[in-house]
Amino acid sequence: MVYIQLVDDTTSPLDLDQIKTAAAEAMRAAGAPLDSDLTVVLTDDAELHRLNRQYLGIDAPTDVLSFSADFIDPDSHNLYLGDILISVESARRQAEMHSHSAKQELLLLVVHGVLHLLGHDHAEEVEKERMWILQDQILTHIASGEFK
Repeated sequence: MVYIQLVDDTTSPLDLDQIKTAAAEAMRAAGAPLDSDLTVVLTDDAELHRLNRQYLGIDAPTDVLSFSADFIDPDSHNLYLGDILISVESARRQAEMHSHSAKQELLLLVVHGVLHLLGHDHAEEVEKERMWILQDQILTHIASGEFK
Protein backbone atom coordinates (compact mmCIF):
# COMPACT_ATOMS: atom_id res chain seq x y z
CA MET A 1 0.00 0.00 0.00
CA VAL A 2 1.13 3.52 -0.72
CA TYR A 3 0.39 6.21 1.84
CA ILE A 4 0.43 9.91 0.97
CA GLN A 5 1.15 12.70 3.42
CA LEU A 6 0.83 16.40 2.61
CA VAL A 7 2.93 18.71 4.78
CA ASP A 8 2.01 22.35 5.47
CA ASP A 9 -0.92 22.43 3.05
CA THR A 10 1.40 21.62 0.13
CA THR A 11 -0.65 21.41 -3.02
CA SER A 12 0.23 18.82 -5.61
CA PRO A 13 -0.03 19.21 -9.39
CA LEU A 14 -1.28 15.61 -9.38
CA ASP A 15 -4.32 13.86 -8.15
CA LEU A 16 -3.13 11.90 -5.11
CA ASP A 17 -4.40 8.68 -6.72
CA GLN A 18 -1.93 9.27 -9.58
CA ILE A 19 0.92 9.43 -7.08
CA LYS A 20 -0.23 6.20 -5.43
CA THR A 21 -0.55 4.50 -8.82
CA ALA A 22 2.92 5.63 -9.92
CA ALA A 23 4.52 4.44 -6.69
CA ALA A 24 2.68 1.11 -6.80
CA GLU A 25 3.65 0.57 -10.44
CA ALA A 26 7.30 1.37 -9.68
CA MET A 27 7.21 -1.07 -6.76
CA ARG A 28 5.73 -3.79 -8.99
CA ALA A 29 8.11 -3.17 -11.90
CA ALA A 30 11.18 -3.09 -9.65
CA GLY A 31 10.24 -6.35 -7.95
CA ALA A 32 9.12 -5.21 -4.51
CA PRO A 33 7.29 -7.87 -2.50
CA LEU A 34 3.52 -7.70 -3.03
CA ASP A 35 2.89 -6.99 0.66
CA SER A 36 5.09 -3.87 0.75
CA ASP A 37 4.12 -0.43 2.00
CA LEU A 38 5.72 3.00 1.70
CA THR A 39 4.87 6.62 2.31
CA VAL A 40 5.21 9.53 -0.11
CA VAL A 41 5.46 12.88 1.68
CA LEU A 42 4.80 15.99 -0.42
CA THR A 43 6.44 18.99 1.15
CA ASP A 44 8.52 22.06 0.27
CA ASP A 45 12.11 23.15 -0.37
CA ALA A 46 12.67 24.24 3.23
CA GLU A 47 11.86 20.79 4.62
CA LEU A 48 14.03 18.98 2.04
CA HIS A 49 16.85 21.44 2.74
CA ARG A 50 16.63 20.73 6.48
CA LEU A 51 16.58 16.96 5.99
CA ASN A 52 19.35 17.03 3.38
CA ARG A 53 21.56 18.93 5.82
CA GLN A 54 20.61 16.77 8.82
CA TYR A 55 20.96 13.33 7.20
CA LEU A 56 23.35 13.80 4.29
CA GLY A 57 25.40 16.78 5.44
CA ILE A 58 24.45 18.74 2.31
CA ASP A 59 23.41 22.30 3.12
CA ALA A 60 21.11 22.78 0.13
CA PRO A 61 17.57 21.93 -0.88
CA THR A 62 16.97 18.92 -3.11
CA ASP A 63 14.03 17.55 -5.04
CA VAL A 64 13.62 14.08 -3.51
CA LEU A 65 14.99 12.12 -0.57
CA SER A 66 14.36 8.47 0.21
CA PHE A 67 14.69 7.01 3.69
CA SER A 68 14.78 3.23 3.70
CA ALA A 69 13.13 1.47 6.63
CA ASP A 70 12.83 -2.18 5.60
CA PHE A 71 10.93 -3.61 8.58
CA ILE A 72 7.73 -5.58 9.10
CA ASP A 73 4.96 -3.28 10.27
CA PRO A 74 3.51 -4.82 13.45
CA ASP A 75 -0.01 -3.59 12.60
CA SER A 76 -0.30 -4.55 8.93
CA HIS A 77 2.33 -7.32 8.94
CA ASN A 78 3.54 -5.88 5.62
CA LEU A 79 7.11 -4.98 4.74
CA TYR A 80 7.51 -1.24 5.25
CA LEU A 81 10.02 -0.03 2.64
CA GLY A 82 10.38 3.54 3.90
CA ASP A 83 9.56 7.15 3.15
CA ILE A 84 9.98 9.26 0.02
CA LEU A 85 9.95 13.02 0.56
CA ILE A 86 9.41 15.26 -2.45
CA SER A 87 9.59 19.03 -2.71
CA VAL A 88 6.61 20.10 -4.80
CA GLU A 89 8.33 23.49 -5.23
CA SER A 90 11.38 21.83 -6.78
CA ALA A 91 9.18 19.63 -8.97
CA ARG A 92 7.42 22.69 -10.38
CA ARG A 93 10.69 24.55 -10.95
CA GLN A 94 12.37 21.58 -12.63
CA ALA A 95 9.34 20.95 -14.83
CA GLU A 96 9.52 24.50 -16.11
CA MET A 97 13.29 24.22 -16.63
CA HIS A 98 12.88 20.97 -18.64
CA SER A 99 9.78 22.19 -20.53
CA HIS A 100 7.42 19.49 -19.36
CA SER A 101 4.51 19.42 -16.96
CA ALA A 102 4.73 19.45 -13.18
CA LYS A 103 2.75 16.19 -13.32
CA GLN A 104 5.51 14.53 -15.37
CA GLU A 105 8.20 15.80 -13.02
CA LEU A 106 6.37 14.67 -9.91
CA LEU A 107 5.82 11.20 -11.39
CA LEU A 108 9.53 11.03 -12.21
CA LEU A 109 10.44 11.94 -8.62
CA VAL A 110 8.01 9.36 -7.20
CA VAL A 111 9.46 6.59 -9.37
CA HIS A 112 13.01 7.75 -8.64
CA GLY A 113 12.33 7.67 -4.90
CA VAL A 114 10.80 4.18 -5.05
CA LEU A 115 13.83 2.87 -6.94
CA HIS A 116 16.12 4.28 -4.24
CA LEU A 117 14.07 2.54 -1.54
CA LEU A 118 14.51 -0.71 -3.46
CA GLY A 119 18.29 -0.38 -3.50
CA HIS A 120 18.94 1.34 -6.82
CA ASP A 121 21.56 4.06 -6.88
CA HIS A 122 23.26 6.38 -9.34
CA ALA A 123 26.58 7.05 -7.61
CA GLU A 124 28.50 5.02 -10.20
CA GLU A 125 27.98 5.39 -13.96
CA VAL A 126 26.97 1.73 -14.49
CA GLU A 127 24.44 1.91 -11.63
CA LYS A 128 23.13 5.21 -12.96
CA GLU A 129 22.59 3.77 -16.44
CA ARG A 130 20.68 0.76 -15.04
CA MET A 131 18.56 2.97 -12.79
CA TRP A 132 17.78 5.46 -15.56
CA ILE A 133 16.75 2.68 -17.98
CA LEU A 134 14.41 1.12 -15.41
CA GLN A 135 13.05 4.55 -14.45
CA ASP A 136 12.32 5.35 -18.11
CA GLN A 137 10.63 1.96 -18.65
CA ILE A 138 8.40 2.49 -15.63
CA LEU A 139 7.49 6.05 -16.65
CA THR A 140 6.69 4.89 -20.19
CA HIS A 141 4.47 2.16 -18.77
CA ILE A 142 2.71 4.64 -16.47
CA ALA A 143 2.17 7.06 -19.36
CA SER A 144 0.59 4.28 -21.42
CA GLY A 145 -2.00 3.74 -18.69
CA GLU A 146 -1.68 -0.03 -19.01
CA PHE A 147 -1.17 -1.30 -15.47
CA LYS A 148 -1.11 -4.93 -14.49
